[in-house]
Amino acid sequence: MHLEHITELPINANTAWVFPGQGAQHVGMGSDLYKESPVAKEIFDHANDVLGINISKICFEGPESDLLQTINTQPAIVVHAVAALATSIERSVISNRPLLVAGHSLGEYAALIASGSISFADGISLVRERGRLMQIACDAEPSTMSAVLGLDQGNIEQICNENDASICNINAVGNITIGGTVKSVKKSGEIALEQGATKVIELSVAGAFHTPLMQSAAEGLTDTLKKTLFQNSSIPLVSNVTGSVISDPKKFGQELIDQITKPVLWVDSVKTMQNNGVNTLIEFGPGKILSGLARRIDREITTRNIGAISDMA
Repeated sequence: MHLEHITELPINANTAWVFPGQGAQHVGMGSDLYKESPVAKEIFDHANDVLGINISKICFEGPESDLLQTINTQPAIVVHAVAALATSIERSVISNRPLLVAGHSLGEYAALIASGSISFADGISLVRERGRLMQIACDAEPSTMSAVLGLDQGNIEQICNENDASICNINAVGNITIGGTVKSVKKSGEIALEQGATKVIELSVAGAFHTPLMQSAAEGLTDTLKKTLFQNSSIPLVSNVTGSVISDPKKFGQELIDQITKPVLWVDSVKTMQNNGVNTLIEFGPGKILSGLARRIDREITTRNIGAISDMA
């Protein structure tokens, strides 16, 4: 799979690898990797076998309605990210391992696969089950998320507390996502605009991820994660939940449970990477969301995206 040798690569202490979460997907993602890279083809084919569904066809051809189902979106993004990374190594575009890895929400699974802390098969099986459980939680109580732009965190926290909503992601300064029931998010968004938010954008998501409304999914995944074998890795993970570095494999399972209902502290995560000497983030997978957020957090950060063959020139 070409990933098992990552920890043998020489380290680049200024670099971290980052992996996107839900929302980065698009129909067609990975099709060029599949056609032009033997290792990417191997990864997509292996994913189809492990999952028992044609996840590559959903990535390459859609329809979009299938790709947007949480149960499919989650493994699709992780498989694509891993295929992009493996192709980069196969083509010697990447010849060093990073100091740290991190992922935004779902991206933590790709990060753990990349670091060798969990096998590819176990990682994508977990992600498929996570997607299934989160879909059930979404169907049980209609909920949603909105991005609130241009308002400080303290104000947003107060609005959420008073209207039964929650902060889901702290993505960048002035870019915070809130979630909850449809009514609570709509009300919170209206108040945020009244209090000076420049924009409130309703997100096209299945439900309120990273809020207490996902508690049933966290409970459902707990038993599976307790049975999952996490390995020691020489590449630590920066936690979504605390923004701190985790290197003890015994803590990865709890991290993946906690992040289902707790907010993604992406600003803290990026700052932790910088405090450890990282000045370059390489984003593997679809889209350029994390690179854009990194530049909003600190313009001095160097970013690179690798999601397609054309990104490897």
